[in-house]
Amino acid sequence: MLDQLLNVISIIAWIWFALFVVLVTIRAYQHTGGQGAVKALLSVRVFVALIIVVGISLMSASLVFIEPQNVGVVISLLSPDGYRENPQRSGLHLIFPLAERVVLYPISWQTYTMSTEPLEGAKVGDDSIAARTSDGQAVYIDCSVIYRIDANEAIRVHIDFQNRYIEDYIRPVLRGVVRTEVSQFTADEVNSSKRKNLETNLQELLTEAFGEKGFVLDRFLLRNIAFSEEYAKAIELKQVAEQDRIQREYQAEQVRTLAAGQRDKYKIEAQGKADATVLQAEADAKATLLKADAESKALKLIADALKADKDLITYRYIEKLAPGVRVMLVPNDNPYLLPLPDLSGELAPTPGTDGSILPPTPLLTDTITSTLGITSTFGIP
Repeated sequence: MLDQLLNVISIIAWIWFALFVVLVTIRAYQHTGGQGAVKALLSVRVFVALIIVVGISLMSASLVFIEPQNVGVVISLLSPDGYRENPQRSGLHLIFPLAERVVLYPISWQTYTMSTEPLEGAKVGDDSIAARTSDGQAVYIDCSVIYRIDANEAIRVHIDFQNRYIEDYIRPVLRGVVRTEVSQFTADEVNSSKRKNLETNLQELLTEAFGEKGFVLDRFLLRNIAFSEEYAKAIELKQVAEQDRIQREYQAEQVRTLAAGQRDKYKIEAQGKADATVLQAEADAKATLLKADAESKALKLIADALKADKDLITYRYIEKLAPGVRVMLVPNDNPYLLPLPDLSGELAPTPGTDGSILPPTPLLTDTITSTLGITSTFGIP
């Protein structure tokens, strides 16, 4: 950069001027003694060299380059208020040497952290904010703010705080606002979902407070909330008891679910058996009806057949007799069916009760034939 180059040239020029003066003085002293050395220091060539070096220094001091992340406040002897009204933004600026100077302030985002951890905060050691809730519980808050200086308010910051703005404003305002807002919440609320409400409220309050003094707040971060050891133990015991209650309720619900499942199972099985019984009964009823209908139709057909031929029943009876039984139909007004043990005409001896053999008994057919005077219709002699 041009201003840095001029600074380097200015330094080199002063070094060269000092060596030049020493060399001129030594040479003059060697030739003419002490008076000659004094005259050499007051010579024209030394005066010209001094003017050149001073000119280079004034030129270097009159050019100031401001980086994009900074803003410059020009302190001026030429202004009635002692400063230029407008802060100088990034770029190369010309000022009056010896009458003006530039004080730089950062306008990039800065982070200020207060933490219980010794090496996390802006200060070494426990730098957390101790506060009390509305119910008297002590809490320790770790937080951070991300902020920057408003470039348009740099002159105001310089007038009010200079480079002390962190210690004189940012830190005390942060601690005060946090303590005030925490006192509006109970310990349970701070440790619950309302913690987000606390963080939102602090964001709004700090944004307003910072804006009043020329600062822009980007974000407030509520990093951690710690409680006293006694209260933390009480919360832990409460949480353990709550977890035990939830576990017991879960186990009871599991038992109820299992019992309901078993009940539904038995109900479904009983309903299934009842439905099966009903279906079986309906099937049996339908089968009985079909069977009765079939038998009714069969009996009707038999009745019709008998009506057409009355001897058919006699034929069916004979057909159903055992194969060893022979029968003879003796016609009459009401036919008789007679079992005929032997239709061959031979007489069989009959054993007596005392073991003796009785004379053979005449066949029934012979008796019937001789009595009625008819012969066998089946051709039996």
